[in-house]
Amino acid sequence: MSENVKINRGLKGVYFERCGVSDIDGAKGELSYRGYSIHDLATRSTFEEVCYLLIFGELPTAADLSAFDARLKSARQLPEAIHEIIAACKDGHPMDVLRTAVSALAALEPASQVVGETAFVENGIRLISQVPMIVAAHEAIRNGRDPVSPDPTLGHAANWLWMLKGEKPSQDAARLADVDFILHAEHGANASSFAARVTVGTEANLHGGIVTALSTLAGPAHGGAAEDVMKMVQEIGTPENAAAYVKTKRAAKEAVTGFGHRVYRKEDPRARHMREGVRKLGEEMGAPEWYEILQAVVEAMQPYARHGLNVNVDFYSGVIYQLHGIPMDLYVPIFAIGRMPGWIIQCIEQQRRNILIRPLTLYDGPAPRPYVALDDR
Repeated sequence: MSENVKINRGLKGVYFERCGVSDIDGAKGELSYRGYSIHDLATRSTFEEVCYLLIFGELPTAADLSAFDARLKSARQLPEAIHEIIAACKDGHPMDVLRTAVSALAALEPASQVVGETAFVENGIRLISQVPMIVAAHEAIRNGRDPVSPDPTLGHAANWLWMLKGEKPSQDAARLADVDFILHAEHGANASSFAARVTVGTEANLHGGIVTALSTLAGPAHGGAAEDVMKMVQEIGTPENAAAYVKTKRAAKEAVTGFGHRVYRKEDPRARHMREGVRKLGEEMGAPEWYEILQAVVEAMQPYARHGLNVNVDFYSGVIYQLHGIPMDLYVPIFAIGRMPGWIIQCIEQQRRNILIRPLTLYDGPAPRPYVALDDR
């Protein structure tokens, strides 16, 4: 039997379900949410609109958006016990703290236990607002400060920066954070979304699926690229060093962080929207050298583009966070803030036509053998 079984390690190339959310064409380097090009959404929509689109399937009208925005803002609150839990584990990695806090919310908020599409939508909207609050509260508490209260006059991305830094962001900085969230909002059956669907497939509640997704995203092979890019930029130091850095890495057959993607063979379509944002934010913050180093690396990597080693979205994200003075260990939690609507709709789609996800492994252990009693071993 084993000779006739094809093993797709990592489930590469395997379709396990139909999904009407995001369409990824890796060969062409294209991405759309619900049929809308990521380029239109990144340049013309807000994160709140994209959340609505992903969850409900259509772009909102002005009235729809106003009502949805009000629901998000009214959900900007955490049980006091969450602040106590954050304080108790404040020295932990932010992803561990975030995962623990979301798990605690499942125990503290009775509504989180309900399973069903209506409940998933309600609980999902609440979590979209609560997750950035948890990340910001942890950053404050571990630095000996009181958490910053949300500002109801600010949109989702601007309010996140306000809670994190305690100062109102510029319009351009808020918009760049908004675009960053849009670009990370949904990306098909990636590792964390698939993991969330496995959990929901057992008829677990939404919070259980999100905790699973957070645990999966915490692994550096999935969520760690932005942090690794920033470390690379710091190691390179100046644009003049980029070519030698790339040459050394390629000679040693080592990967250059931020290039290549499991799906895309051409440039990640999300990257272009981060590129210009990094340039502008670098000028605004008086640190244009970060953008210059990134572009020098892109130029040095150009000969390898034909092998599918093109720049991906995370190549630029880390520098954006660095320019904001955000600690590196918050880069993955920021990814999680943006990915919340994607995880939620993946869980909803799984729950609609639920089936236990249970693949097989092909046994390659010892052949049948006789049992030996303990005294004879």
